Amino acid sequence: MYTSYFGLKHEPFSIAPDPHYLFMSERHREALAHLLYGVRGGGGFVLLTGEIGAGKTTVCRCFLEQVPSRCNVAYIFNPRQSAEELLDSICDEFRIPRTPPSGRLPTARDHVAALNEFLLRTHGVGQNNVLIIDEAQNLAPEVLEQLRLLTNLETNERKLLQIILIGQPELRDMVARPELEQLAQRVIARYHLDALTPSETAQYIHHRLAVAGLGGALPFDTPSLQRIHTLARGVPRRINLLCDRALLGAYASGRPMVSVDIVDKAAAEVNGEMPPRAARRGRHGMRARLALALGLGAVGGAALFGAGLLAFDALRPPATTAAAVPPPAGR
Repeated sequence: MYTSYFGLKHEPFSIAPDPHYLFMSERHREALAHLLYGVRGGGGFVLLTGEIGAGKTTVCRCFLEQVPSRCNVAYIFNPRQSAEELLDSICDEFRIPRTPPSGRLPTARDHVAALNEFLLRTHGVGQNNVLIIDEAQNLAPEVLEQLRLLTNLETNERKLLQIILIGQPELRDMVARPELEQLAQRVIARYHLDALTPSETAQYIHHRLAVAGLGGALPFDTPSLQRIHTLARGVPRRINLLCDRALLGAYASGRPMVSVDIVDKAAAEVNGEMPPRAARRGRHGMRARLALALGLGAVGGAALFGAGLLAFDALRPPATTAAAVPPPAGR
């Protein structure tokens, strides 16, 4: 809605992992270098971890665009599978046919045999094979152990399968468990993608707007950029959500630039919270309604009590006067 208003050709802050919008901070360059090193590392595991929304998947998509042509890639984005299901998914990604005898369903052993034959054949013609597993913190320990066994497929010169695990910080803790010591010893590179610094946040916002076609001045003032970094804690996905809603707010109010108050309102909407002023108005309004209800209740109670007294008086027999009472006899 706001793209033409700010002179943009595309939406600049989509949360889709589009590599064209990848902002190559020093951290992102190092993360990408670790993935590219893994392709040439001769097998084993590469770990890329980071907070939710830090840009891990976007870095991976950029990596896929730079993978050498003689490299076969299998990409698993749903790792919540059993070991046998994961082996089946890997064979599907590598387009490996499985033809078990007697027409029965393929077993885990059939998957491993077919995968081993594929890796040997492709290695013989000078091809590398990379398996990428996203959201790898969701892998069960027994599935991680099965992946470790796959790295045992090797020749005298090198291992035949490179495995890249991408996940949230919990993945590091998983690999550090004593029962996964053998897997940890096969990790040839690891990198944790940290959040952006305040200056990198400003550069990130400017970069995405430029890619989207911005030709004029940045529609964010300096305080609003600082506020965005504070609220988003330097996490790119949170920055995208805040900037998108803030630009929409500036457009809706007819303002040419995003200010701090617009950012705060955008943050309240993104987080599902009530803006501070509205919250105060809501609290005052609730107090007024409560006082009114209590007041009406008191008045109603008094009226009801008064009506009850009147009814009681109406039912009582009339009282006799002293003059009507005859004097006692004998006096």
